[in-house]
Amino acid sequence: MNGQRRILPKIIGLVVLLAIVGGGIMSLGGLTGQECFNNAAGCLVASGADPTLANLVTIALGVTLVATFPLLVTILLIWVERKIAARIQDRVGPNRVGPFGLIQPIADVLKLLGKENITPAGADKLIYNIAPPLMVASVLLIWAVIPFTPYHVGADLDIGALFFVAVASIGTLSVMMAGWSSNNKYALLGSFRVVAQLISYEVPLALSLLVPVMLAGTMSLVGIVEAQQGMWYVFMVPLSAFLFFISSQAETGRAPFDLLEAESELIAGFNIEYSGMKFAMFFAGEFMHVFTNGVLMAVLFTGGWSGPFAYEAPLLALVWLLGKAGIWYFLSLLVRNTLPRLRIDQLMNFNWKFLVPLSVANVLVVALLLRIIQDTGLAPAPELATDFIANIPQTVVLLIGNIVMAVVTLVMLRNQGRAARLAADEPAGSAAVPAVGD
Repeated sequence: MNGQRRILPKIIGLVVLLAIVGGGIMSLGGLTGQECFNNAAGCLVASGADPTLANLVTIALGVTLVATFPLLVTILLIWVERKIAARIQDRVGPNRVGPFGLIQPIADVLKLLGKENITPAGADKLIYNIAPPLMVASVLLIWAVIPFTPYHVGADLDIGALFFVAVASIGTLSVMMAGWSSNNKYALLGSFRVVAQLISYEVPLALSLLVPVMLAGTMSLVGIVEAQQGMWYVFMVPLSAFLFFISSQAETGRAPFDLLEAESELIAGFNIEYSGMKFAMFFAGEFMHVFTNGVLMAVLFTGGWSGPFAYEAPLLALVWLLGKAGIWYFLSLLVRNTLPRLRIDQLMNFNWKFLVPLSVANVLVVALLLRIIQDTGLAPAPELATDFIANIPQTVVLLIGNIVMAVVTLVMLRNQGRAARLAADEPAGSAAVPAVGD
């Protein structure tokens, strides 16, 4: 009861704070939503600037904002992650540097900036030094196709989903480059595990990504968000959301899939020879990638920026996006800090014997159900695509299909586990039975 009394005022205060912030954002968005905030180039041209120069300035400003925003958010997320991990593990976490330890990440950055920049004598210097910034770039490139609001997106590519899969693989390449070029056997073992883990888990990740692409009828992330105005895909295909979440957790190398840098086995793995800001770039890329996965989950399965007054107040649409991403991010941290690390054989068995077959079956079943929905007229008409009621029949059919697949999967796992237990107990049982005639 005492704990509830302490938590309740915090929850009420948080709700009040969000209401005040939301009201202020709505007011600001209402003043700027349909003017220069949405069309900076048009405002510059209207003020007398050259159209070519106005477009160049707008593009440069957009690139700077998109590249800077995740880097700045990462500084805060480091503090958030350490605090959440501390609470889960019954610790206090950072609380010395600044109020509530908020300045601790800045102190860590200053410490890393002051460390000596060391390159091993036997390393391939070019590849060794390119790998860390390549890791950060692979995550920043994903943000180029993220729709932040109804009016703001870096690049609305028709192949946005394919672009995400392609640039995310650059991070895998950078880890391999780091391990191979370091001239260290432990780093080399860590890079070999990249081939075994990250590339393998890209298969269920890409297969689960096909489902929202099929539902929306487009690979554009903007189109996928707009197609969820009537119903979020997490309610239609929760199994696909589960597969994407688990696969993305493995792609970032986070526990329980952190075999790439298992300190107890590989002495930090592929980055053992890196120090200072080169070391920091790898971990900045990892922290950014975790939150980026939360943003992708929000975009692909929970409607992205969609929410009340999203069109009237674009800044509020950004709050909806980040709020949904924060929920998925918290679930990722919860998984990381509660589950033990898997063995490498368990890791690969889980992928190739469970996730991949389930992902293939999921794609086939969803494609079949979509065809049935279209032939039976259960799909909402194009003019009613944003209507919640019109999307219910389609949602019910897809949800029932997902539930059936989940039940069948659980039954198969139960039978397999029972057979394994019986096989393990049989030799001991047979040895205990005395032979006839003894």
